[in-house]
Amino acid sequence: MEILNLSLPATNRFASNYLEQSPAIQPFFHYRYNELTEDRKRLAELTNRSFPREEVAAHIEKFMKNYPSSKAIQASIQKLKQKNSVVVIGGQQAGILTGPLYSIHKVISIIKLAEQKERQLGVPVVPVFWIAGEDHDFQEVNHVFVPMEDKVDKWIYPEKVLQKKMVSDIHLNKDNCLLWVQNVIKNFGETDYTNLLLEFAEKQLEKSATFVDFFANIIMELFKDYGLLIVDSGDSRFRYLQRELLSKQIHHHDSITFSLLEQQKAISNEGFPITIEAGDQAANLFYYDQRLNERILLEYDRSNDRFVGKSGVVSFSKEELVEIANSDPAKLSNNVVTRPLMQEWLFPTLAFIAGPGEISYWAELKLVFEHFNIKMPPIVPRLNITLLDRSVETDLLELHLNLSEVLSRGTNAGREKFLESIKDKEVNDLFFTAKEQLLKQYQLIEAKTAQLDKGLLPLLKKNENYLLKEIGFMETKLEEAVKKKHNVILTKYARVDLSLRPDGFPQERMWNVFYYLNQYSLSFIHELMDLCYEFDGLHKVVKI
Repeated sequence: MEILNLSLPATNRFASNYLEQSPAIQPFFHYRYNELTEDRKRLAELTNRSFPREEVAAHIEKFMKNYPSSKAIQASIQKLKQKNSVVVIGGQQAGILTGPLYSIHKVISIIKLAEQKERQLGVPVVPVFWIAGEDHDFQEVNHVFVPMEDKVDKWIYPEKVLQKKMVSDIHLNKDNCLLWVQNVIKNFGETDYTNLLLEFAEKQLEKSATFVDFFANIIMELFKDYGLLIVDSGDSRFRYLQRELLSKQIHHHDSITFSLLEQQKAISNEGFPITIEAGDQAANLFYYDQRLNERILLEYDRSNDRFVGKSGVVSFSKEELVEIANSDPAKLSNNVVTRPLMQEWLFPTLAFIAGPGEISYWAELKLVFEHFNIKMPPIVPRLNITLLDRSVETDLLELHLNLSEVLSRGTNAGREKFLESIKDKEVNDLFFTAKEQLLKQYQLIEAKTAQLDKGLLPLLKKNENYLLKEIGFMETKLEEAVKKKHNVILTKYARVDLSLRPDGFPQERMWNVFYYLNQYSLSFIHELMDLCYEFDGLHKVVKI
């Protein structure tokens, strides 16, 4: 394996500006992400703050006993307890079979940056992955995309969840899930590693009760040797550690929302779009209603001085909500605004690993952090990785395609240029002339028909369209015959697109890591981890 670095734009304009550290976006952050002096400033800030290290470390140790472990994980737990330790943290939803590749890229980013910063700063740095188990968008986590006959096919886990349950509370039907997983892996094609991969998946599923369990078991089995720690935001025991902080958020809900909206105004004034949808009634908390078995977003009703949700189906005074936070915090959970705050209060965060969308929404939180007299951590863009198979690289060379162009826009331009070059110009001219002559003759016939019987004009038009359609049909058939003669070349275009830009999207948003584990074995992750990565904002093409 080797890495090729490319300069590619991010998936949104704001993130592209951030990668470049342009002056336009710098006022929306407290630190630059690519300077060691900024890391030292961050360390100094964290030294002056206190964190519930022992409590958090004890919770993680107990939580992780259910998942694959190692000496490296035990060492990370001990590190977290040390007063001078810091963390590199990032998170993602618990997608089935780990979801899209970018979840794996995020884990790699967290571990690699933690290793790098520990070497550079000489302090213990712990990699932490925050599983967003409190999220209730089941449609985001219940599927994978698989290649089917040179096309992308969406395979959905065949179990419906009607309520807005937290993903942590969604239980797996193991028989259904096993059959579905087996079909997904077998669809990737038989290789020397398929049977081992099937055994691996079955073993992780057998140990799992929920979506989060299945995700965590796979991730920890793949990355247990690198000291990665995990937490589940949907775990009720984890929420118990947050009760004082949840009370704090409730007391300051107005200021949090005001600060968010003010920061959004500043970003809008610079011409950037807003990421977080929020109104001045936002309370930035969810309430879990056991009667409905749903997670309900709360708003603040100023006229009645109450927190309400779902057309008034739940309603609380501030005192009642604070009491819930203190006595039964599992009923409350954070939204996109307050989750970063909670993370910041619980962990001494040296750096937060962010995807392009996360970079945008963290920028909107600067004034929220300042309201509590703390700074946002350095926001470090996660590694953007594309896996390039050598056979696909050969196709690129034979087709004279530019890799950067393909990663940004696919092969459409090159393919259309090739199709134009193989067109039979004489055939095109003949069909063009035939259609032109037909139209001229029908104009004459139409004029005569109008004189003889206007009632026949609709039938005439129908007859004309029919003949044009038949000519078009034959033209298409001859074009297909030409393409068939060049099918080997066109298949290469399709293969490049399917690998690097499936359905017009980046590879990391569509393909799943199990496809690559099936192709290259379970040791594939260790080979990726053996590579040296720089957090320089450049796109990493890994040749395999």
